[in-house]
Amino acid sequence: MPTSAKRRIAAGCLALTMVAPLAAQSITALPDQTSRLRLSNHDINHVVCQGGDIDDVKFSAEKQIAVEKGGSDAWIKFLVKETDDAGAVTRSYVTEPSEFFVSCNGAVYPLYAEPADIPAQTVVLAPGAAQKARDNEALLGPLVEEERAVSITLALLQDRVPASFTETAPSATDITLPTLAGASLHERRRLSIEGSGLSASEYLVGAATPIKLDERSFLSSALGANIFAVTLDHATAGPGDVARVIVVRRGAAQ
Repeated sequence: MPTSAKRRIAAGCLALTMVAPLAAQSITALPDQTSRLRLSNHDINHVVCQGGDIDDVKFSAEKQIAVEKGGSDAWIKFLVKETDDAGAVTRSYVTEPSEFFVSCNGAVYPLYAEPADIPAQTVVLAPGAAQKARDNEALLGPLVEEERAVSITLALLQDRVPASFTETAPSATDITLPTLAGASLHERRRLSIEGSGLSASEYLVGAATPIKLDERSFLSSALGANIFAVTLDHATAGPGDVARVIVVRRGAAQ
């Protein structure tokens, strides 16, 4: 869509004026559940399909709405009605809510949109659990379980986590292990990998005095049940020397 376009509709009764906003607010929507949101009733609203293309946008055509789509993007504009009374132009903005059903990446995203006098909004259509499980199956399905653990570990160590892995809130409390005196662990990241039966965490290991580290020291229920693999990136930790440890589990993190 061009940054600026103007179209007269219904013999001059309606004017569609599209000018790309300088900035937009971001909203996340998930598939197969209705997302209630507010959209600008005077600027262009942007819809983005994360990880795929927008196949279709269904809405009530009789309402004052213009929609265009291309690739992973769609744009929604509530039309402004202009009336000219002896040179005095009056603009009426849409206030009635509308429903949109956006097909994105094999799923449907129902959006219940309330037009409001706010800046343009960006709606990000994020993958749901079923989509992530499908993507993870394509990514990890051909691998045996040990290779899956290696792939997940490398994704964390290289900070290249696939979009189909879900990041969840890490523990806010540092952990001390009886098998690792003088050291503390801070959970930096926690991943849930839908469809794989695995989860993972990255911990930062610090110590007030230099200590040697061994993967076997981290085989503790304090780091979760059913630990499947442990990987260290340093064999020591101490002042100014923080080690990273990746723990891969069968099942969800505890």
